[in-house]
This record gives sequence, C-alpha cells and structure tokens, in this order.
Amino acid sequence: MPDLHKRHFLKNLFIESVVKPIAAFKSGIKEVDINTNLDKFFESYESSYALTLNYPDEIIIETARMEGVEVEGREKIDIVRDLIKKKGGYFDKR
Repeated sequence: MPDLHKRHFLKNLFIESVVKPIAAFKSGIKEVDINTNLDKFFESYESSYALTLNYPDEIIIETARMEGVEVEGREKIDIVRDLIKKKGGYFDKR
C-alpha cells in the first residue's frame, strides 16, 4: 500500500516549487505591462487629455486630497497619474 503522506508531500512540493513561482511571475509581468501603459498615457498633456485637461482643476485637486494624494507644488498630470495608480482604472483591467 502506498504511503499517502509521501504523496501529499510531493504534491505540496510541486505546488510550492513550480505553480506558485509561475503565478508570481505572471503577476509581475502584468504589473509591468500596466505601468508601461500608464507611463505612455501620461507622457504628455495631449495624450492624457481625457483625464488631465478635460476636468476642472478644482475637481481633480479635491478628489486627490480626499484620496490622500499630495497636491501642493505638483503638476496636474502627476496628481492624476498618482490618483490612477492609487485607485486603479482602465490600465489594470485585463
């Protein structure tokens, strides 16, 4: 009769040494893709028009303050980028 304890050990070893690292790698790749897309979107005010120039400054600044994003002495494009990173958005939908 086979020793089920050894079988359970080998199954867990496989999960810990193969399955979990692959999942973590895929998660890392996804995060890099999201950050790359986000950086491209915020390269300029023209490319990020829908979020930076289209909304009044007061709305963006008030929203940023409510979410705990620093606004003093920063450009609008940087504030909006931090809001998107903090709250998520289009870039993390896959």
